[in-house]
Amino acid sequence: MTGAGNILAVEDNPVNLKLLIRTLEQQGYAVCPATNGRDALDILCGRHPRSFDIVLLDIEMPVMNGYEVLQAIKENPGLRELPVVMISAVNEMESVVRCIQMGAADYLHKPFNAELLRARISASLASKRLRDLELEYLEQVHRLTTAATGLEAGSYELGVLDPVTERTDELGALARVFRSMAREVRIREERLIAQVQELRIEIDEQRQTQQVAEITESDFYKRISAEAEALRQIVES
Repeated sequence: MTGAGNILAVEDNPVNLKLLIRTLEQQGYAVCPATNGRDALDILCGRHPRSFDIVLLDIEMPVMNGYEVLQAIKENPGLRELPVVMISAVNEMESVVRCIQMGAADYLHKPFNAELLRARISASLASKRLRDLELEYLEQVHRLTTAATGLEAGSYELGVLDPVTERTDELGALARVFRSMAREVRIREERLIAQVQELRIEIDEQRQTQQVAEITESDFYKRISAEAEALRQIVES
């Protein structure tokens, strides 16, 4: 991924697509082209959800138009957070409103100004990066709560919080404290298990001693012992 960002540019007109790619690359972006909506979805679904930072999507295209592609993106749990900027020669407020209501991050009219394109993309990328940070934070909070539930249930894995403990904020501090407490709990559990095992061994030994004593003190054992002693004396004489 480049420093500026990775962009999927979807445009069916070869001339417009070439111009869009050149403009974006001059601004420092890495661009992946698609010439229709179906190809765009195949590219998005065939790669990691975070392979792209933004989609520039034409509306009037063959196979699948921009509205259909936008709807498919927003209905896909792995893609719905991806910013989509619609690009169209249709200069109608109804189209703009429809796209925004469907979840588009922005809308640009053709022909577009290069600096306006840069500004709109930068704004969308800034919003996405903030959202990515929010999602990462929520995911790590989930790790912490899951670890707490696991510890209570006795199934806690000590390494699950390692990514969270690397944070420098309050969440990272909380994760480090929790991990330290969890390790102490694990040590105490292991010590208790060892003590219980030792106690069981001691009890077994005592039970065996008691069973032996019960046998040797029985009348049957005494009679057998007396007979065995008498037999031994006869053999030795």
